[in-house]
Amino acid sequence: MSIDRRLNELLGLLAELRKLPREAEWVEFKRNNDDAEEIGEYLSALSNAAALSGKVQAYLVWGIDDATHDVVGTRFDPSAAKVGNEELENWLLRLLSPRINFRFHAFEVEGKRVVMLEIGAAFRHPVQFKGIEYLRIGSYKKKLKDFPEKERELWRVFDQTPFEREVAAENISGEEVLRLLDCPAYFELLGQPLPEGREAILAALTDDGLLTQAVGGWNITNLGAILFARRLADFRTLQRKAVRVVLYKGANRVETVREQEGGKGYASGFQGLIGFVTGLLPSNEVIGRALRKHVPMFPALAIRELIANAVIHQDFHLTGTGPMVELFADRMEITNPGLPLVQTHRFLDSPPRSRNEALASFMRRIGACEERGSGVDKVVSQTEFYQLPAPLFETSDEHTRAVLFSHREFRDMDKADRVRACYLHACLRYVQCDRMTNTTLRERFGIDEKNSSMVSRVIKDTIAAGLICCHDDTVGSRARKYLPRWAR
Repeated sequence: MSIDRRLNELLGLLAELRKLPREAEWVEFKRNNDDAEEIGEYLSALSNAAALSGKVQAYLVWGIDDATHDVVGTRFDPSAAKVGNEELENWLLRLLSPRINFRFHAFEVEGKRVVMLEIGAAFRHPVQFKGIEYLRIGSYKKKLKDFPEKERELWRVFDQTPFEREVAAENISGEEVLRLLDCPAYFELLGQPLPEGREAILAALTDDGLLTQAVGGWNITNLGAILFARRLADFRTLQRKAVRVVLYKGANRVETVREQEGGKGYASGFQGLIGFVTGLLPSNEVIGRALRKHVPMFPALAIRELIANAVIHQDFHLTGTGPMVELFADRMEITNPGLPLVQTHRFLDSPPRSRNEALASFMRRIGACEERGSGVDKVVSQTEFYQLPAPLFETSDEHTRAVLFSHREFRDMDKADRVRACYLHACLRYVQCDRMTNTTLRERFGIDEKNSSMVSRVIKDTIAAGLICCHDDTVGSRARKYLPRWAR
């Protein structure tokens, strides 16, 4: 967004705020008060009040008289303000929990300096400053705990509003909706003709939950923006949710060859994203089920499904982070913010649970991912078909990661690789109403029958790890069938 355009938006927003008959619970005007502690408390109070009032943003504005709303100017300069040796903005961010989006804007109005602090509404939890939750009651800042009825009401708001129904752009014109959203892509992906006339287009988007009507215009929901934004950067709360792709030289992050961040919404930009990622991959000559040919380093279906899962199942309320695809010489790592709602070792068999069900449903409608419950099955099946190491699913403190590995001979796999492959093979056979045997695992690894004892060793190691169990130990070892431990 150009500087002039952003300035015009800020001037227009300030004009609307000044028209308010009095300070609202989500708006506070000040002159020169730059006390850092008080700013932190107002961040908490205004953010919580915005959520309670159904607002996307709250505002703390310096340089406006709180009684007359006249422009009086301010000496406050947030870019120069410090607490000790720490910059004010970093200090505030460190002491807020959970972290929310906020941003200072400094500009001139009528030749006088004005500073506007734009504050994102609280989500999921009330915002605390230094461990204390605040709220605006009328024009006063109070501790939330002193108003239990307001606290209960705020929690009800959090419980009833999923991410997709929250507002990304508030009270804008129909013309602005068409500028911000790729509406032709919406109808093309659904196989529908583009309606004639703006009103018919807006009505269709409203029916699908991408828009809601506002008093003076339209609200673009998070669902509409994250799926069909022409530029995610136009939506400040979503600009860090663009998928980032990084290609490294070698097997570590020391040297970056190429890096690119997606700009479009997930639905309108999905095919381009997949094409970009697969275009960066070298090809390998592989043998799979007696088939020898050159294929991409990783199966296209596996790439597609894992990237779709990353964008669908992420926790959008984790600020400052988004999905990432990292390509190394020997692997691909696909990471998304948030911990999964299903344990990683049950990804293959458990029906997926998504914190973003409306987003997941739409991505399935346009064929961006597999039907419910079959996606990870396809990933594991593809890696087995091309005799690649089994994928790895893991979590960190706040992220979930899926790793695809390039081709590696059985002799080059370590014990953990072999055990993981054995477990996932047993899971895949089980969900296909079949059972793993020494023979099926040997075929999965591409091992000759004369070397079946190597596979028996892997099975023993996987049993010892508590991941599988024998279904019938009364028959000979070659004929025994094995189940995932959870299926016993």
